[in-house]
Amino acid sequence: MLWKFSPRRATRRLGAAVLVLAAVPAWAQTPPVPATSLTEAFAQAWALQPEQAGTAARRDAGQAQREAAERWTPEPPALEAAFKSDRLSGNDGAREIEAGLAVPLWLPRERGLTQAQAHAEGQALESRLRAAQWRLAGQLREAWWALQLALLEQQAAATREDSASRLARDVARRVASGDLARADQNQADGALAQAQADTAEAGLAVVQARQALLALGVQPGLGTAMAEPLPALQAAAPDASHPALAELDDRARVAARAQDLAAVQKRANPELALLVTRERGAYGESNAHALSFGLRVPLGSASAHRAKVATASAERIEAEQQRLVQAQQLAADAAVARARLATAETVAAAAARRTTLALQTRGFFETSFRLGETDLPNRLRVELEAYEAERQSARARVAVQQAISALRQALGLLPQ
Repeated sequence: MLWKFSPRRATRRLGAAVLVLAAVPAWAQTPPVPATSLTEAFAQAWALQPEQAGTAARRDAGQAQREAAERWTPEPPALEAAFKSDRLSGNDGAREIEAGLAVPLWLPRERGLTQAQAHAEGQALESRLRAAQWRLAGQLREAWWALQLALLEQQAAATREDSASRLARDVARRVASGDLARADQNQADGALAQAQADTAEAGLAVVQARQALLALGVQPGLGTAMAEPLPALQAAAPDASHPALAELDDRARVAARAQDLAAVQKRANPELALLVTRERGAYGESNAHALSFGLRVPLGSASAHRAKVATASAERIEAEQQRLVQAQQLAADAAVARARLATAETVAAAAARRTTLALQTRGFFETSFRLGETDLPNRLRVELEAYEAERQSARARVAVQQAISALRQALGLLPQ
């Protein structure tokens, strides 16, 4: 069979192959679902954290450590074997075969203290994970509400630009008809230019806020974010269940267990040896068998023992002192967060009343300006006051939501 090369056919096949290969990444990569709440955003961010990625391996290591502490011996037994012969010397048939088993022994109280330390380290691992989640929640809350504030600023700027554009068109029409002067047209166009500049700056702020969330691994959605639930009234101050305090408590507990264990580990573990010996003196002689026991007790080092105890004691003291400082800081943060929430609610109510009055006043001046009863400077002043009132009201609403999140953060509560 004669095969002929066709450049056109080869080109078509190569193009199809390129299209298929180009489509593979689109199949392989699934875009993340945009987060519309803090809970969804926290789940996305936590899934990418190094602490979460290594959780399974660390838990396996902790389980293995606890299983090792449950053994009857601190280390696995060791087999010993030796063979002696005079083949290279006199070759009279003398030989000796020795086999044995060396078993390490626990020091007094060492096994129980090792189990207690392994259990404490398992608890410390879980508390470190919760503390890492809490710290991530603080970063996420700050970035999340910064984005919501930027979106509101962008919306307010767009509204102002739209209003300024309508006013500029109205002024241009009236200037053309001779009702207003050219200076009024310049003022209206200047207000429109300022509104366009504010809109551009608000758009940049939104981009920066979105990138801050993307850096945390969150794909923000476009919907309106809901506020977190208000904490219970009885949660007046952080308690021992707070992730930051629980982490320091477990660190101190691990250090205390390490100190107790170091106090009994004054020397290396002794070894119990069981040896079986078979030997003969020369050819023709019968084999002799012997069974022997041995005990190997290492001598301790006073300086090395003191160093281990002092190091563990220093870690325990540092963790306990850090816990006291952290508790005071968290209590202060909670008090500030409650005061911030009360202030934000008061400011939001006042801003809402101001917005209502400013919008009514703008309506009055819009009507009077169309009737020629109000000049343009006063019209622009009232328009700016209404814009600022709406802007401050929107910021005040976000401030209330931020204050609730800050209070929950100070109390150690994760996003909900």
